[in-house]
Amino acid sequence: MTTPSPSPDPATRYVRPTERMDRWFNASVRWLTEHGVSLLGSRVLTVRGRRSGLPRSTPVNLLVHDGERYLVAPRGNTEWVRNVRAAGEAELRVGRRVERVRLTELPAGERPVVLRVYLRRWGWEVGRFVEGLTKASSEDQLAAAAPGFPVFRLAPAA
Repeated sequence: MTTPSPSPDPATRYVRPTERMDRWFNASVRWLTEHGVSLLGSRVLTVRGRRSGLPRSTPVNLLVHDGERYLVAPRGNTEWVRNVRAAGEAELRVGRRVERVRLTELPAGERPVVLRVYLRRWGWEVGRFVEGLTKASSEDQLAAAAPGFPVFRLAPAA
């Protein structure tokens, strides 16, 4: 297995999925979630493409922490992240249940707490995308990595 290499600049960090297994896993999770089976909080995020204007969908892990809901991008500045930044709103879906949400990106200084909780829950799944970060990483390590891990707080869309 090849370890994906991210961009060296944390602000533009992007880890491209390189393994066929990554594509198969995402397709499987997306299919199950679209058919009403949420795997550990999985949702299908659908957001308007920033260039095409067409709906774009991808499976994501919905994190609930201290009464707030978050989406974390463990592979960095992915297409869904760039589309969310442009659109500001999206849909989360499990089966037939669809929720419109507004997404607000957290500043890097607020991300470490959310990243730690995310790694506790899904570190086993995203471990090879996070360059050695774990749930046991120090506060300094999480703070240094935070600019390369977009985190969005969710709220109901108006």
